[in-house]
Amino acid sequence: MAARRYRCLGCSAVLLVVPRGVLGRRVYSAAAIGFALALWGLALATAAEVRRRVGPARILGESAVTGWATLRRWAREVAQRRLFAQAPDQGPSASLRKSAASAAASLAASADPTTRALPIEHRAFFGAAHAA
Repeated sequence: MAARRYRCLGCSAVLLVVPRGVLGRRVYSAAAIGFALALWGLALATAAEVRRRVGPARILGESAVTGWATLRRWAREVAQRRLFAQAPDQGPSASLRKSAASAAASLAASADPTTRALPIEHRAFFGAAHAA
């Protein structure tokens, strides 16, 4: 990722400027997170399959072969309205997968209309990139 740092000449504060689509304190872009949530929540892929399709790592630890803790953390943050807060609230009893599905559907709906022929997980990718 290309990030640039600038120092304010007036107060000496350092500003970090990143490309659009990069979320604060996250390794993955908004588009990648939206895509992952759609694969897991809407396409009903396993967490391990989502990790294989989204994550860049090719060598994984033993626990990563069967799941992906980061995916569940993203879904929890969606449910807590700390990530993609524009997604409809599913209530406190909703499962993490249901929260992921709700966020992904909301992101897909906000994608550019020219993407309507694409699979919903791809539209969620574009919607998340636009939402960031």
